[in-house]
Amino acid sequence: MAEIKDPENALIMETTKGKVVIELFPDLAPGHVGRIKELARDKFYDGIVFHRVIDGFMAQTGDPTGTGMGGSDKPDLQAEFSNMNHGRGTCSMARAQNPNSANSQFFICFEDAGFLNKQYTVWGQVIEGMENVDQIKRGEPVQDPDSIVTMRVAADV
Repeated sequence: MAEIKDPENALIMETTKGKVVIELFPDLAPGHVGRIKELARDKFYDGIVFHRVIDGFMAQTGDPTGTGMGGSDKPDLQAEFSNMNHGRGTCSMARAQNPNSANSQFFICFEDAGFLNKQYTVWGQVIEGMENVDQIKRGEPVQDPDSIVTMRVAADV
């Protein structure tokens, strides 16, 4: 098991494929980390599907409509782009064309996706359970998709 150094800045995400632990980067993306934690504490992500899963690229979730077009009722976030590489297990915010349109949708990279660097906000890294992320059913859209069962801030568990 991975060591959770700071339970206030870690997520425990139970998926239909198993547990995933994500270390959060509040120094890198304070606004996005704050939003993810707020939504996790509101149980917003519970039951939300992985609606877009591309083999060799990433698994995307966080849309309550399951279509890729939805988000939370909270305002969109200002971009917090950084030099952090989009490597295997990187957690980053999805957005529309507008750089300041991230809201609740996020993705987890299966492999290096450095072409996304400085264009999407990295907010975390999978530190345990990446083998479970690897098992998430692929598709665009996914037929009978996998989902987040629960997502909690580790400090609250």
